[in-house]
Amino acid sequence: MDKKHQLKLGGLRRGAVYALLGFWALMVLFPFYWMLLTSVKSYGSYNAEYVPKLFTLSPTLQNYADAFRAVPLGRYFLNTIVFTVITTGIMLVVTVLAAFAFARLNFRGKDLAFTVFLSLMMIPNELVVITNYVTIANAELRNTFLGLILPSVTSVFYIYLLKENFSQIPDELYYAAKVDGTSDLKYLWKVMIPICQPTIVTVTILKVIECWNSYVWPRLVTTNPNHFLVSNGIQEIRENGFGRENIPAMMAAVVVISLPLIVLFLIFHKKIMAGVARGGTKG
Repeated sequence: MDKKHQLKLGGLRRGAVYALLGFWALMVLFPFYWMLLTSVKSYGSYNAEYVPKLFTLSPTLQNYADAFRAVPLGRYFLNTIVFTVITTGIMLVVTVLAAFAFARLNFRGKDLAFTVFLSLMMIPNELVVITNYVTIANAELRNTFLGLILPSVTSVFYIYLLKENFSQIPDELYYAAKVDGTSDLKYLWKVMIPICQPTIVTVTILKVIECWNSYVWPRLVTTNPNHFLVSNGIQEIRENGFGRENIPAMMAAVVVISLPLIVLFLIFHKKIMAGVARGGTKG
């Protein structure tokens, strides 16, 4: 096969790959487009569509105004921000210190302890939720921010991810720092955290998304609307706000709630990919 045919074949392969990627991107993005489109349709025009339309000639923002009037959505946003910031901050402290201990410190039974620790990932989430609920209920922490936050301040997976990153840092840096009289915490703060910053940023963003989307646990431990998160707000809007028929207003609320996460991902998507790639690289 001559060079001309090879170039032609390579172009056809690239074209096929781009076509498949474009089709996949369309499949992924279409639900977001449909959500946004539905949110700008009036209640009457939406119900008048016997066959769903992929566009609208009379968009309206009334649904967004109704979303904030039907339920105290602003309060739910504030509750979610407080819950997310505090939970993520505590989780980072716990996770970084635990990962540092497993990666750098030497103590008896470390490998066995880490193996047992990883085995916790095999426990079904349903059992963990039940155990956490009984613990929080017995401590009388239902309908409190403390009850919301405590079960989410650590993660076996994030500790494992950071531990693998910390283990990639050459031992010579640690020994040189100890010769200079550097403490373990100072070495962690000055050397390990800056080197592993992409992964730490990734863990932070993933935890923020996890907290923002948290639904099952807040529904279990909060019955007071003063402690509802935005995930609870969606259910509250459906049950006591618009009802089950006003789909455009529901979609407007979903757009408002989803927008911060979409913006966050668009801003930090490169760091997320860099952190994940680093977590899977050795040496």
